[in-house]
Amino acid sequence: MPIATYAFLILAVIAETIGTSALQASQQFTRPGPSVLVVFAYAAAFYLLSLTLREMPVGVMYALWSGLGIVLIALIGWTWFGQRLDPPALIGIALIVSGIAVIQLFSDTARH
Repeated sequence: MPIATYAFLILAVIAETIGTSALQASQQFTRPGPSVLVVFAYAAAFYLLSLTLREMPVGVMYALWSGLGIVLIALIGWTWFGQRLDPPALIGIALIVSGIAVIQLFSDTARH
């Protein structure tokens, strides 16, 4: 699979995490700056995902995108918003990371 496919996917995850962080900062869309950032970040994420779909099956792409997004948002929530992660949350995140690793290392589905 071309390296550009993974680059588009990583950029989509970054855009989505920016959008989700801005969603928290928008305070239910009452702050205009973060609210506008939400719209543009999600638009960029979906455009980049559409580029990823040229080479990667939708199910695998979505699993990777959502899994990586969950992990990054949990870390951002913990570091910037002071949200705590209890042991079950950490175990769940570890399972998500494990699932992503299994898909990438062992599944032929990720390759066309």
